[in-house]
Amino acid sequence: MIIFHIEHLQIINMPASKVYEALTTTKGLSEVWTDELSVNNEIGSVSVFLFGKDDTTKMRIDELVPNKKIVWHCIEADPEWIDTVISFEIEEKGDKSYVTMKQKNWREVTPFYRFCNYNWGIFLYSLKMYCEEGEGLPYQKRTF
Repeated sequence: MIIFHIEHLQIINMPASKVYEALTTTKGLSEVWTDELSVNNEIGSVSVFLFGKDDTTKMRIDELVPNKKIVWHCIEADPEWIDTVISFEIEEKGDKSYVTMKQKNWREVTPFYRFCNYNWGIFLYSLKMYCEEGEGLPYQKRTF
C-alpha cells in the first residue's frame, strides 16, 4: 500500500521559542488555527479543535521537544485524517526559525487531501503572521 504525505516549510523571523509557544499553547493555537479549542501540552494528552459545530478534530500529543519538535496523532476527525500524524520540526538559524510541517499516513490522494494540503499552507501563513505581527488568521477570521 502506498502512503502519502503533506509537507510544507515556513520561515519565520522569530526565535524557535516563540514558534514552539505558538504551537503548544491555547493562546497561540487560537490565533493560528481555530479559536474554539481545548489544548493540552503534555505527552499522551488530547487536544480538541473545533471548526464549526459539526467538525471536531482530536489530536493526541505524542512528542514534545521544547523549541524543536511537536508531534500529534489524529484520533478523531474526518475519516481521512484518522491515524495521520502531524509534526512540526523547528530549526533555528540565526534570527529565523525554519518550520517543517508534515502530515503523514494519508491512504490516498483525494479532493480532501488536496484541500487540506492548501489549508496547511494557510495554517503556516497564519503561524508566521502571529509570531511576527502578533495576530494570526484562525479559521473563524477567514473569508475564503
